[in-house]
Amino acid sequence: MECIKNILNKIIEIFCIVILGIMTLLVTWQVITRYFFNNPSVVTEQTSQYLFVWLIMYGSAYVFGKREHMQISFVRDLAPKNLRKFIDIFQEITITIFVIGVMIYGGYFTTLRQMGQTDAALQIPMGVVYSAVPISGLIIIFYAIYNIKTLVGKRY
Repeated sequence: MECIKNILNKIIEIFCIVILGIMTLLVTWQVITRYFFNNPSVVTEQTSQYLFVWLIMYGSAYVFGKREHMQISFVRDLAPKNLRKFIDIFQEITITIFVIGVMIYGGYFTTLRQMGQTDAALQIPMGVVYSAVPISGLIIIFYAIYNIKTLVGKRY
């Protein structure tokens, strides 16, 4: 499972770096066309917005996998050391339930509904953009299972 996690981390890292590079080029071109040619490109604007959504979704899954996401650790830090592992596991299970319900279930059906609607500028189905939600949800579920497995074997 550790090997799969490392491979997944590397894939998401490269994917996010590529997205950020493409966004940088698109936004630079957008600025040039807007201010120097007085003719802004709608395609680059829409593409960079959609890539930003993907960057946020996949980046947040990556950060969750590294356990560097924001968390309120006030209650956990006040708890005795022998309870902290159970609080961490409870947190992972709670996040997993949310991700299954909202990101995977809700995101999947939203993606399917949006496949019939196309973007005016890019002429792609909006479901392609929305697909980042359930896919990143699946990645988060994998990381949550990995984190729970790691926490169970961890000594505090």
